Amino acid sequence: MTNPPILTDRIGHTMTITLNRPEAMNAITSEMLSDLNLALKAADDDRDVRAVILTGSGRAFCSGLDLKQAAQGGGIAGALSGAGGANHYSTREICTVTLQRMDTPVIAVINGAAAGYGLDLALGCDMRLISDRAKLLPGFAKMGVIPESGGTWYLPRLLGWAKACEISMLGDPISAHQALEYGLVNQVVAEASLHETSLDWCNKISANAPLAIAEMKRLFRHGLTQDFESHSHHVLMSVLNLFKSNDFNEAVSAYMEKREPEFEGN
Repeated sequence: MTNPPILTDRIGHTMTITLNRPEAMNAITSEMLSDLNLALKAADDDRDVRAVILTGSGRAFCSGLDLKQAAQGGGIAGALSGAGGANHYSTREICTVTLQRMDTPVIAVINGAAAGYGLDLALGCDMRLISDRAKLLPGFAKMGVIPESGGTWYLPRLLGWAKACEISMLGDPISAHQALEYGLVNQVVAEASLHETSLDWCNKISANAPLAIAEMKRLFRHGLTQDFESHSHHVLMSVLNLFKSNDFNEAVSAYMEKREPEFEGN
């Protein structure tokens, strides 16, 4: 019996989604893409899930698309290459698009190499923790392709135009500490402490008001394409709605009573 390519495990309000092909450094197959997309959507739809961890099993986060499968004409890389005429391709069920639509915070826990598609997948998460032994491998140009699953959108926004060009066009490996210096990751963590640190971050997020967290992420997302005045109006409507929530009343009561709030997400 083969192991499932995607594992899910919930502890409290945290859902951990694990890429599970350690023998192939979690290279992405078409089956994994489908299962990962379903897992991400299920986590976002579950009101009891307040934070998501995305990580890899074994010694890699994700080594990119499965090139062996592509060479045999399978998988996304194989399906999109070669002759046979044009097709209509939809992005609605692409994992990185789902990540961008999610209101639940997602932390990429980069336990090892993140290459190609794996790098784009990590960039699509809201925060990134990286093992001190891990590397980012933006070798798209060396393979004759582009950062096809979000990198061309995220890198200029995260780093600026010139640095995005440097990273993508030179294709040099990026160490964990370089990634931190560039602003690509939030924190470098000792390998042995990575899992514990990621759960600690998720627990802190989960202890806050989930409606407010979801609204923050939604507003950050919309703010990327709005002018300031339009965005300010959007923020005002959001905060007026949050003032009516039970969570806001609980926060005020907890503050007056000098205790920790217990948020229900309503």
